[in-house]
Order: sequence, then structure tokens, then C-alpha cells
Amino acid sequence: MNAEPALDIAAWTDAQTKEHLRARGGLKWTSVPAGAIGAGVAEMDLPLAPAITTALHDAVDRGLTGYLPPALAAGVADATAGWQARYGWRVDPADVHPVASVVTGFRIVLEHLTDPRAPVVLPVPAYMPFLTVPATAGRELRTVPMRIVRDDAGGAGRGGRYEFDLPAIAAALTPGAVFVLTNPHNPTGRVFTDDELLAVADVIDAAEAIVFADEIHAPLTMPGFTHRPYAALSAATAAHTIGGTSASKGWNIPGLGCGQLILTSDSAREAWERLDPFTKHGGGVTPLGAVGTIAAYTGGAGHLAACVAYLAAGRDLFAAELARSLPAAHLFPLEGTYLGWLDLRGVPADPATVGERVGVFGVDGTACGMPGFLRVNLAMPHPLLIETAGRLGQLA
Repeated sequence: MNAEPALDIAAWTDAQTKEHLRARGGLKWTSVPAGAIGAGVAEMDLPLAPAITTALHDAVDRGLTGYLPPALAAGVADATAGWQARYGWRVDPADVHPVASVVTGFRIVLEHLTDPRAPVVLPVPAYMPFLTVPATAGRELRTVPMRIVRDDAGGAGRGGRYEFDLPAIAAALTPGAVFVLTNPHNPTGRVFTDDELLAVADVIDAAEAIVFADEIHAPLTMPGFTHRPYAALSAATAAHTIGGTSASKGWNIPGLGCGQLILTSDSAREAWERLDPFTKHGGGVTPLGAVGTIAAYTGGAGHLAACVAYLAAGRDLFAAELARSLPAAHLFPLEGTYLGWLDLRGVPADPATVGERVGVFGVDGTACGMPGFLRVNLAMPHPLLIETAGRLGQLA
């Protein structure tokens, strides 16, 4: 099924005020002072897909609030495989395993599915937990700064975009190392091309390393760009990849607790089978998360498309407003996700103090491994995006 959105997403979202959003009770708005802009936590202010709402109400009415039953786990696997087919990737549902979240899956990969003596190699800036989870799993972390490549419009780092530093990645890798590939990329907003990903694959193969492919933001690829699952690129990428994905970002259901690991190599499959039953059979996955995930993947495509259109319009609106209010800042091109990555190195403000100075609470780039930058969640009503850009302009 492919339910179309039953409401005007733009009208509904634009009507939401800071007070409405705070009253909703979510972390993004209740974790900041009243009257401030919540732009840190990766939640969306857009309406929930009707297919998900209906499925959740039905599950609660049936009292489906116990532990995850096998039939729901199988339903998640089937729905995930069906969604991946939209990217041209044929996935065997038997290779899809529900986990509580992509971060939980990452920790399982580090603790159980890969060599515990091998390092984790992470391009930075990066999603914050990827900088901290390796240590909790007893793994060495090696960070590799990404390159900001100039374009024809300006100098280095101005008007450019992020790319992988392949020689530096090669130098950091060792046999069995886990390379963390996030695509679409959080926080830079890149959607990497096939050529870029295949160049990474060559480096991985030469080092006899492994890729953890975090593709949680794949549903949020912006118009004009194409997401390609890394493991689907070739037999070689499938053989050295463990994938992590979820409906949580695209359909705004992270609190329901359901991610998916996709195993495409014999070694990963064999390691999975050796896991304890609690970990292997969805420890931490909630039935409501499974229900919401199945509804998203099988009945939420139309709603998602409308949300992405709204997010793309908001991205363009915010970029234009920020260029007027704070021209010394640079917003990197947002090809995927709803997370704006701002270069504030030319602005007389420490990103860590932006919240207390102007009431815009994003994520300090230091937490992403890159000081001088600010991550701003743009998945908010368009009037609030205009207000956010205006507040940031006060930093000048």
C-alpha cells in the first residue's frame, strides 16, 4: 500500500508556534528555555504520517505493548527489504535484523560482529555518538577530517562542499578496522555519489577493512540527488559492509525504538548467529516501533514525499534569510537530511554560546569533532526558520 498524505503538511506545520511545539512535550523544545528556538535534537516538527498514526492506534487498542513477537520482527524485515528495493537494492529479508536503534546496532557491530582489537576510523565532522560509542565498546577511535573543497564561486571553504580525504583514510585503516560511512551525511548534508563511494570501496578493500554504513537519513534525500545504498554498489561492497538504517528520521519516530541491521557478508551472518538470544532477537525493539516502522515503509511513501518537499523549501528559505542576516556565516549545501551545517568561523561568536546569546539552541560543532561550526535542525515551521535566521543575524 502507498497511502497519500491526508492533510496539507505545509499549512499544518506553518501554523505551529513555539508555544504549540513546547506544549507537545518533545525533547527538542522542552530542553530549551521558553521562547527559545529548539534546533538541536534531531526531531521533526511536521505531522506524523496518517498510516503510522492509524497503525499505532490499532496496536494500542489491541494491547500490543509487551515484548516483540517474532511475527512483528519478520514484518519489519520484509518491510525494510521492500523499502530498500526503491533504491534498486534487492535485500533478502533474512538478512534484516531489528535492533533498538542504529546506534545500538553500531555498538553490536563493535562488540560482537568485528575484531575487538581493530580500530574504528571515523570521518569528521560526525554524528555525535559515533565519537563516543567506540570507547564504550573498548575500541580505539581514529578520526579523519573531511576536506572542504572549493567551487568556482569562492575560495577554499567558502561556497564549497565536504569530500572524503582518501589518502588520510587509507593511512588510518588497518586490516579489520571499521570505517564509519554516514550517507546521507550527518552533519554536513552530503549525499555521496557512486563515484565517491566506489573510491572509498577501493581504499577499504586495499586495507582489508570493514564498513559500517549508517543510512538512517536515506529517506530524506533532497530533490535532485540520489541515494545509493553502499552495499548495493558491487559484490565487493556487499562483502565488506554491515548496514544500519531505520524509519526513525524519515518519519519522525525515533522514540518508538526500532532500527535495522542489514548483513550482506557470510562473516557477519555467522557472527550474528553466535550472539546471545536477547541481542539477536530484537533486544530493546518495541512492538510499537515495529508497527510504526512497517507502516512507514509500506504506507508512508506519499507522506514522506510531501515532507521532503516541505523540508527542501525550508532549506532554501533558511539559506536565503541567513545570507541576508549573517553573510559572514556559510551554510553548506544540504543534499540530504534536515540538518544545516553552519561555518561560523568568520563570525565573532563561539558556537557553544549561540544558545545563550540569541536563543538558537543547535549542536556545537565541537561535539561533532569540528570546532567553529554549528548544526541547526531545519525541520521546523517556515516562520520559525525565518526567526532563527534573524536571531543568528544578531551574532554579527
